[in-house]
Amino acid sequence: MDEKETLHHYLRVRRDDLLGKLDGLSEYDARRPLTPTGTNLLGLVKHVSSVELDYFGEVFGRPSGRHLPWYDDDASPDADMWAAVGETRDDIVELHRFAAAHSDATIEALALDADGVVPWWPEERRHVTLHQILVHMLSERAHHLGHADILRELIDGTAGQRPGDPNLSPRSPEERAAHRASLEAAARAVS
Repeated sequence: MDEKETLHHYLRVRRDDLLGKLDGLSEYDARRPLTPTGTNLLGLVKHVSSVELDYFGEVFGRPSGRHLPWYDDDASPDADMWAAVGETRDDIVELHRFAAAHSDATIEALALDADGVVPWWPEERRHVTLHQILVHMLSERAHHLGHADILRELIDGTAGQRPGDPNLSPRSPEERAAHRASLEAAARAVS
């Protein structure tokens, strides 16, 4: 794989990983806020999909033509970070797939050194290349995937990217509980 194919491959993997965090969850669990700021799984998918549409669309003069009402002047605050009552999981997953297809078309059509302009960035940084935006979106996705990892673990204890994830220590639920208790004891010992 060349550099562009490598970056594109990892972007696709992170997309799948984020969507996978919704697998097996009820509507409530997919959208319920689990942090004081309201962070929730479905909102993360909605947000990253919206951002990807902008970065691989508007930035390179390839608008998707898709209206995102959460960007309207009269939208609720942070409306791209949560699912409104009228929005379904299917709606947001479809948006994710639409954004991915639109982004993939941009990535496939342009060279890594293709020029773009990010109008919402400061003037001194707004002139970019496809390479920069690929790295930026990989970082954005990884950032929010980390949030999603933690949220999913809080919901039902599911950890890692998939069952048997080799990046996690293989522990039984009892061993995990004992490990957590030992970490808690260590933390209390220094306070």
